[in-house]
Amino acid sequence: MAEWWSQAVFYQAYPRSFRDSNGDGVGDLDGIRAELDYLSALGVNALWLNPVMVSPMADHGYDVADPRDVDPLFGDLESLDRLLDAAHARGIRVTMDLVPNHTSSAHPWFVEALANPGRRDRYIFRDGLGPDGATPPNNWVSVFGGPAWTRVTEPDGTPGQWYLHLFDPGQPDLNWENPEVFEDLEKTLRFWLDRGVDGFRIDVAHGMAKPPDLPDMSVTDTALLRNSDDDPRFDNDSVHDIHRFIRTVLDDYPGAVAIGEVWVHGNERFARYLRPDELHLGFNFRLVQAEFDATEIRDAIDNAMAAAALEGATPTWTLSNHDVEREVTRYGGGPLGLARARAMALVMLALPGAVFIYNGEELGLANVDLPDEVLQDPVWERSGHTERGRDGCRVPMPWSGTAPPFGFSTTADTWLPMPEGWATLTVEHQLADPASTLNFYREAVQLRSGRAEFDGSGIEWLDEATFRRPGGLVCALNTGPDPLPLPAGEILLASGPLTGDMLPPNTAVWLV
Repeated sequence: MAEWWSQAVFYQAYPRSFRDSNGDGVGDLDGIRAELDYLSALGVNALWLNPVMVSPMADHGYDVADPRDVDPLFGDLESLDRLLDAAHARGIRVTMDLVPNHTSSAHPWFVEALANPGRRDRYIFRDGLGPDGATPPNNWVSVFGGPAWTRVTEPDGTPGQWYLHLFDPGQPDLNWENPEVFEDLEKTLRFWLDRGVDGFRIDVAHGMAKPPDLPDMSVTDTALLRNSDDDPRFDNDSVHDIHRFIRTVLDDYPGAVAIGEVWVHGNERFARYLRPDELHLGFNFRLVQAEFDATEIRDAIDNAMAAAALEGATPTWTLSNHDVEREVTRYGGGPLGLARARAMALVMLALPGAVFIYNGEELGLANVDLPDEVLQDPVWERSGHTERGRDGCRVPMPWSGTAPPFGFSTTADTWLPMPEGWATLTVEHQLADPASTLNFYREAVQLRSGRAEFDGSGIEWLDEATFRRPGGLVCALNTGPDPLPLPAGEILLASGPLTGDMLPPNTAVWLV
């Protein structure tokens, strides 16, 4: 029998941007719980929550100071329990973010390491190079910009060792050669699974393990970060031992799922993470990276299908998340970008496997061009204000009304400002419009889960941009400038208006 997640539609709720229940301008767990009927009506099977653990928020929760408690910004453990109970009552599973590559610099372990050099073995500390150790131990750079090393001041006040942080200095990397790190992770996994959490999305799942000699990088151009074939910071062989360890814990909880954020080169490297004793699912980002071009889209789909097939695993599909530009903007912005985003939603939802929808995607939200003074992503500061970071795709959800905060909160002073022009994009407004993007998504998700034509695990290409599922569904996409003849069949759903028996540009259609 197929696992529940093998054809699931996951909804990624970025907690601080989904719904604010207490009027502080930041979304929270009770806000998510209050909108579970909205998610149920959308037809999703599972939630993915970005980090809600205790954190100083140097990287909006991906710097965890206590992995086994909820940050007061989002509520408390009882808030999470209420969300779990309410979601499960509606048949919605709940998965949480897990951040095993690093902790916060406010974590008790790191605080102890600064005060006691004898307890630095849980992290990666090294002496510096050159006179007085004033040069970092190697040339590694941070994903967020700048060096991946920060020098500490020793308890006696002298300049001391350096510690590794592949991201922000507030996110020191853990040393996975230390058994204590494994023991603590197991405590964390069981803590949440015992509360009823249904699994984890594992942040930087290709990270964690580091080569013992920490060799220099051959390429340090920031344009290639996370994406170089010989990048010694990521995808080291011993990372698979960590995933096998995680899997042994999850196997004690039937139905629990491990989903990895995996940025690696090559299908063979990717597939190793999906071996039967490692991750259940791995994010393949080829579809996110593809331009709105038939050849690129087909190549991305074929690549993702082939990579998963190497281990007989389930493919995953997504068009956006909290780290990338929203697809409406990516595909050209305005009405053109929205038309293309809707077309790509039909393509994605027609594919076999697990699908991930990012909050606001179903409303057709675009990236927001925020003023410099409100930017919060550490990328902005670390890059010397040359990279604007990811805040533009994280602006809070508009729910109702005609002006900010659009029902997201009772205060207009939301953690990121909401644009004035979103009145027609609110949930309330779109529910009343049969042709809205929200109603389009609802219909598409419900058709996907309710019709036999979506059965089967493969696809057959009928032409460059048309494929058929074994159950009989045909999905056709037109990325070109001219209308194309519609394939034969009864129209099930189209992403935009059709013209007679022709498929207009920037449009997709389902037929049976």
